[in-house]
Amino acid sequence: MDRLPGPLREVAEHLAKLPGLGPKSALRAALALLKFPREQAEGVGRSILTLRERLCLCGTCASLAESDPCPICADATRNREQLCVVSEWDSLLALEEMGLYRGLYLVLGGLLSPLDGVGPSALEFDLLRKRLDSGQVRELILALGSTLDAENTASHIKNLATQGYPGVGVSRLAQGIPMGAEVKFMDRETLRQSLMHRQAV
Repeated sequence: MDRLPGPLREVAEHLAKLPGLGPKSALRAALALLKFPREQAEGVGRSILTLRERLCLCGTCASLAESDPCPICADATRNREQLCVVSEWDSLLALEEMGLYRGLYLVLGGLLSPLDGVGPSALEFDLLRKRLDSGQVRELILALGSTLDAENTASHIKNLATQGYPGVGVSRLAQGIPMGAEVKFMDRETLRQSLMHRQAV
């Protein structure tokens, strides 16, 4: 990038810091912005500048929203006895897009990862305790994935719930062999999860 004109290099370097964008794809994105009409490019710039000002974290579930509480937490028709715990906001979006779940959420803001220095204090466990302390929650649904960090986080939440909140049940999303797949092609961890979380037929 050293040979690029200064302004183009500066934009490309900023874009390269975004997840999923390496130097080459960041340069392509910067060149695409350069081809935008002036009004469109200015609109992109303004929307980036106001992004932080117009969004906030919901004080109830820690999801991104334009208001506090967010529309989901403010919706009186949602089931307040179910609380689905997700690691990040995009997981909440994926679950909402299905339109099947009508409970509430809590966004942890990541997963426990001791090797990366992410302990309980870095995540929204205080907010989770506050939700459990309210006495409304009867079921915690863990939708954290099946990585090692997700398993450790799920175990931590289960211990927290079973030790301090005996009336709260803990469940997790079913894991295992996807529809249309054959057992012989599955990796060991998927097979292990499938066997552990088998269902009666």
